Amino acid sequence: MNVGVDDSLQGDAGVGEDLRRKLMALESYISQWPRVIVAFSGGVDSSLVLRTAIQALGLENVLAVTVVSPLMPERDQGTAAAVAADMGARRRIVKTDELQDEAIAANPSNRCFYCKSNTFGLLTAIAGEEGYQAVLDGTNRSDCGDYRPGMAAIRGFETVHSPLLECGLAKPEVRRLARQLGLPNWNLPAQACLASRIPYGEPLTLEKLEQIARAEAILIEFGLENVRVRHHGQIARIEVAPEELVKVLKPELLQEISRRIKVCGFTYAALDLDGYRTGSLNEVLASTERQRG
Repeated sequence: MNVGVDDSLQGDAGVGEDLRRKLMALESYISQWPRVIVAFSGGVDSSLVLRTAIQALGLENVLAVTVVSPLMPERDQGTAAAVAADMGARRRIVKTDELQDEAIAANPSNRCFYCKSNTFGLLTAIAGEEGYQAVLDGTNRSDCGDYRPGMAAIRGFETVHSPLLECGLAKPEVRRLARQLGLPNWNLPAQACLASRIPYGEPLTLEKLEQIARAEAILIEFGLENVRVRHHGQIARIEVAPEELVKVLKPELLQEISRRIKVCGFTYAALDLDGYRTGSLNEVLASTERQRG
């Protein structure tokens, strides 16, 4: 297949020349492999990789694989299915249970290293067995700014590559390209596994993960889009995006949210006044710990 900017971007003033060049570079980068697997979560990053891979290689040469586990919210599974279907992509679901791995269930500060090792171990095995030359993930340049031990795990697999990162695409650029390409999830809030809501060192259990999932689903029912429920034992620490705080700062609504969050098994429901921010549980790590991985 010829590599080139997608027709939907030709002559589009909404996409700068620099972004157009990066999209061409992205297609060219992916085209070095005849057949690829895309580690597909349904988030905007992996969706852009999948969309570009299909454009570069053709539907028949791209397989989207979604790894489903207790750590993945059900709503994310639904998003992945809908987005893949919208593209007409070939998709496979692989089920795993990281809670059976003691290194993951203990929830150390480098937990993501073990999770990613498990995930990409599964994907590279499929690639080797079925003749795919590469496994592509959705890591982008913005991911380099936080504590991400999972990136070290990815680097340990020779056949795993991060096209967005290699082509210099940061999150805002990913969203702009996804929007111009018509991806329905271009403005979807950042996704993260449910384990990221539990402080490091606190063991992961299915009960805790289900508590968090139910509580976050309730907040979404109230019309909130970018939220996290951090699990601190009996306390649910609720993070709401700063621009959405005004929606909840009403006495009656706060009382109703508190009541329903407590039904999920928490004794207290607390609103974090700093609002939602990526990786808030990393704030307790020492700088030396951040540099590991």
